[in-house]
Amino acid sequence: MTRTPITAALISTFAMIASASLAQSNGFEGTWKVKSTSGQPFEITLSADGTAKATLRNDMTGTWKTEGQSAVITWKTGWTTKISKEGEHYTKTAYRKGQSSPANTSPADKVK
Repeated sequence: MTRTPITAALISTFAMIASASLAQSNGFEGTWKVKSTSGQPFEITLSADGTAKATLRNDMTGTWKTEGQSAVITWKTGWTTKISKEGEHYTKTAYRKGQSSPANTSPADKVK
């Protein structure tokens, strides 16, 4: 009976490690300089634990994961942002909640 809490703790730990490893893949972890739909520069930080935050607004937080050659960020606002590798460069594409056409595209430069 004493193994059950230990087993649950181990499973939880392995799940967190797997999530962090997924977020780190493809070199997306770090801080990216991008532009908003109005052309305002801001930064997006993708952390190893799968969380994301941006300097555009104080409440701009979310989660991220890699999908192929892209980091896909799901913001609490309902927007989705993709940072994708295209040849030797990276591009940020932003989508409004429920939209499949991009609202904005800008270069994405990794600064940290």
